[in-house]
Amino acid sequence: DLVIMDDLMYMAMDHHEANLFFHLINHLYERSSIILTSNKGPENWGELLGDQGIATAILDRLLHRSEVIHLDGGSHRIKYRETLFDEKSVQNK
Repeated sequence: DLVIMDDLMYMAMDHHEANLFFHLINHLYERSSIILTSNKGPENWGELLGDQGIATAILDRLLHRSEVIHLDGGSHRIKYRETLFDEKSVQNK
């Protein structure tokens, strides 16, 4: 009933992977709820999938009747470990 995908689009996909991903999303479309996290916005997906047409088809299905929550800010993983970095670290800017 629920599929959760975390850190999607962290790395670019080759054409075969993008096609498989489309088939997965197409199969889940209107059959299952999906929770998806990504550090890339939809405007970057065409480049990361290597095909704007596939990206549009995937996003069309994902965004139909969806709720999008945009979070902004630094890494929550590093946030609580600032003591590991000295004052001049790029993480503490």
